Amino acid sequence: MKKNSNPHISVIMNCRNGERNLTQSIKSIINQTFKNWELIFFDNQSSDNSKKILKSFKDKRIKYLKSKKILNLYNARNQAINHAKGKYITFLDTDDLWTKDKLNKQFEFFKKNKNSYILYTNYFHYLQNKKKKKITFLKKLKSGFITKDLLRNYTIGIITAMLHKNVFKKIKFKNKFNIIGDFDFFIRSSKIFKISYMHKPLAVYRVHD
Repeated sequence: MKKNSNPHISVIMNCRNGERNLTQSIKSIINQTFKNWELIFFDNQSSDNSKKILKSFKDKRIKYLKSKKILNLYNARNQAINHAKGKYITFLDTDDLWTKDKLNKQFEFFKKNKNSYILYTNYFHYLQNKKKKKITFLKKLKSGFITKDLLRNYTIGIITAMLHKNVFKKIKFKNKFNIIGDFDFFIRSSKIFKISYMHKPLAVYRVHD
């Protein structure tokens, strides 16, 4: 591999039987205006057609990994991150979406803000049953050392976040969690790193049964 041939951004997608909306989620990565990414797809012992759907995308930027046993979600996230080669790490779940300029907007932000390590954004809620989409936060949220703000009102959607890979040298997800792991992670991160916010919604969180 040539020097500098690594992708700029690693996308982490953890999957446990996520076939229902998986095609749309992967397409929202493929269709990004920013092209220098890799997708680390971590299959957590799925028994549905998730692997088949993923393999239908003939794209060399997609890396498929399969766990030998079922792991807690945040253990699986850590395992996937261990394989990431990008300078920046971002997350998309199998039922959610990104706007096509998501990676580009965030990458440009980091180029201009060299001392930033964590960036999150506004996002849309998509009510699948009603087929309605609405902006989550109407007022601009805070940046900086925002631990107290997050404890008062937790506002970081993991599918919006992009982090410098060096963050994970200091803090990792706690393996024991299946839920609230991102809340715990970002609260701990906020004590060490300033967290930046972009008000433009760049992701779509799907609400369904």
